[in-house]
Amino acid sequence: MITYEEHRLRSLVDEGRWIELLGAYRQARAAAVALDLADGGLADGGLADGGPAGGVGAADAWAVAAAQGRAGIATAALGHLIAYAAPPEVAARLFDADGGPGTAAGVADHDAGPLWEVLATRHTWRRLAPLLGPPPVRRLVAQTRVLLGEDLSRGAEPDPEGVPLLLEPWESVGRAEGMPVREYLRQGGSRSALLTLPASREGLARVELPEPGARLPGQPATRALAELAGWARTVCVRGPAEGAAAQLAPGPMVVGGYLPFALAWPALVQAGIADRAYGAAHGRLALWRVLTAMTGAQRPESADRAEVRALVARMRCFTWDDPADRLRHLHLALEDPATGLSWAVSGSEEV
Repeated sequence: MITYEEHRLRSLVDEGRWIELLGAYRQARAAAVALDLADGGLADGGLADGGPAGGVGAADAWAVAAAQGRAGIATAALGHLIAYAAPPEVAARLFDADGGPGTAAGVADHDAGPLWEVLATRHTWRRLAPLLGPPPVRRLVAQTRVLLGEDLSRGAEPDPEGVPLLLEPWESVGRAEGMPVREYLRQGGSRSALLTLPASREGLARVELPEPGARLPGQPATRALAELAGWARTVCVRGPAEGAAAQLAPGPMVVGGYLPFALAWPALVQAGIADRAYGAAHGRLALWRVLTAMTGAQRPESADRAEVRALVARMRCFTWDDPADRLRHLHLALEDPATGLSWAVSGSEEV
């Protein structure tokens, strides 16, 4: 049964009355936040500019954040439509707090994907840059436009972690092999290829793995790799890539082989966006943290980009098949011959 409110919203869409639709979105989101907080015994006075007020305790701040997340889910379909179809001058205001407490979409608000990614796939950076306010949203939108092929190296503020605003050569090659950014649909939903490693057994052969390499705990790059693919196991060893693979492979005999890092790049980026609240920009940023950590940089922003390029150029990448794989799977070992260290990541799950 179609309610009066649904009929009204459909009429606004048909007539292109996007400002009114934005108002309806904001009203619904703020009401959802307030109702959630009231049910939890927290007055809506705990909100200020869409977040917890300075005086609330940790428990109340958590309750506010949880209410914001649930409100984002409740209003996701309308937010998706506005981000997809509204003029950018209207769609960008989804993220502005000028509508009052609880009205602004956050970076985690999502339907088939985060609302900021939907918006980023619809307009160039030149159109969006003057309109976007919150720095986290600006950063993620800019990184998405880079993944879509835009060169923002001279047209946007520098990334706070120094991640390039132009695809590196290996990223361009990888993007041609598999696009990690979702393709969104007007009425909701998205299309995207499931990027796995290995994608098939083509080009692989039976390989007898050596004895597992000695584990090296506490490596920053291992932690970064675990943050990239939280659904997979990770390890660092001293020795070749196959020795790292032996730590995680199902047995000493596998079907596997070596491949260029560029061909592993799409699956690594997509590994970071298993949750619909995350976009491909999250995956790219997380992968750059892995690579900079592998160079020994203490912080991503202090990394020398030339060292990252040199690392990728010399890196040896080994992938292998696991007969027990589910639909999403990633099995990859990354060896840096210059340091003698190798990292491996391995996991599979349903989607």
